[in-house]
Amino acid sequence: MANKRIQIFDTTLRDGEQVPGCQLNTEEKIEVAKALESLGVDIMEVGFPISSPGDFDSVQQISAIIKHSTVCALSRAVEKDITVAAEAVAKAVRPRIHTGIGTSDSHIFDKLKSSRENVLERGIAAVKYAKSFVEDVEFYAEDAGRTDNEYLARVIEEVIKAGATVVNIPDTTGYCLPWQYGEKIKFLKENVRGIDKVHISTHCHNDLGLATANSIAGVMNGATQIECTINGIGERAGNASLEEVVMILRQHKEINLDTGINTRCLKSMSELVSSKMRMSVQPNKAIVGSNAFAHSSGIHQDGVIKNRETYEIIDPLEVGVDESSIVLTARSGRAALNYRAKKLGFDVPREVIEDLYTEFLVIADEKKVVQDSDLMVLFAQVSVKTA
Repeated sequence: MANKRIQIFDTTLRDGEQVPGCQLNTEEKIEVAKALESLGVDIMEVGFPISSPGDFDSVQQISAIIKHSTVCALSRAVEKDITVAAEAVAKAVRPRIHTGIGTSDSHIFDKLKSSRENVLERGIAAVKYAKSFVEDVEFYAEDAGRTDNEYLARVIEEVIKAGATVVNIPDTTGYCLPWQYGEKIKFLKENVRGIDKVHISTHCHNDLGLATANSIAGVMNGATQIECTINGIGERAGNASLEEVVMILRQHKEINLDTGINTRCLKSMSELVSSKMRMSVQPNKAIVGSNAFAHSSGIHQDGVIKNRETYEIIDPLEVGVDESSIVLTARSGRAALNYRAKKLGFDVPREVIEDLYTEFLVIADEKKVVQDSDLMVLFAQVSVKTA
């Protein structure tokens, strides 16, 4: 049976750019947008046009350039927002307006100072108005993660009637546990009339470190679109990481879900976003961190040298990394030392490796990480370099 296709909605240029210090100019945004299209994202959310003239201009220019991905602009459930968003994406081959409103009691009563009925009416009106400009309208129920399921189902059903083609169920505060978020999606699937005719989207934040897990729980319970960002950047603790959700779905073939992402571009895409947004990627970041395929423990190194799959569930080449890295430290063993000798072109007998190992540990304790230049000096004392 063919895998069910999950759409990837990238919001690096909208939610990701909300990170303090990560703002891009229009030229930089266009470069990232082109790379996202090459990566194979189905939808890219590229800005909040009403927020500033610069953001409007960026969305407008990207809309005119991108030919294959859907280009999406965010708005609040406000007519002026929607009008400006529509103007910004007017030249897109596949335009989408993403509009919505908070649906949790906290948002309704504390932030909006409103009522459930009024919020429902505003949501319906926003979708209808957006629909007058574009066919593809996505509705977000902000803070759906903390919204009462019965009321959420009522809102979602009404906006689908109003013309929404995608319904976004955000865990805006990253509060949900994966089973809770999965059950919320399942509840909507089972209790909202017409939901089988639209895409259900996840938009999970990482405040408790559960954004990726919640996104996977969402699609396993019926969602068909994941909203995410490169490197997991975004408001506060960030969003679900695109590279993580994509590779989880690819590796776990038993759940029969996959995306259209060109995974061999993941590492270069990560590096581009990190560079342009001036936000470094933590070394232990899954999939794209500098240590994701690095091994320094002797036990791990021995296993990987004998068979990469002993400690790596992903082939580095699959995500655009040339090869695994054997990092020599005081935790490394003789197998790793011999492996690196061969990589450098030295044929060192086993008994000589044994003799050199003590000297290697002295260097490792002093320098923490032993470099190739250190090894060249070490091996040159006792061995002839191979042709």
